[in-house]
Amino acid sequence: MKEVMYRESRVIHLIEEVLKVDSDTTLSALETVLEKSKKVKPAKWSIYDYVGMISDKDAENMKKVIQETSEIINEDDWK
Repeated sequence: MKEVMYRESRVIHLIEEVLKVDSDTTLSALETVLEKSKKVKPAKWSIYDYVGMISDKDAENMKKVIQETSEIINEDDWK
């Protein structure tokens, strides 16, 4: 089962893997993929692309923090 990784973790993981590559052929293939990816127009995002990215527990924690802090005003923040 593939674990869902956050974007930053995936990038770090890929960098670590590229650093281990000792084949010029593999490096050339990676360069080709990266060059091709620059030419691809980004897809338009939809709110539905984010469905399921946050666990129910994390969503509840976020909701709780928002509810607890949304009415707090720190007068020093306006200076």
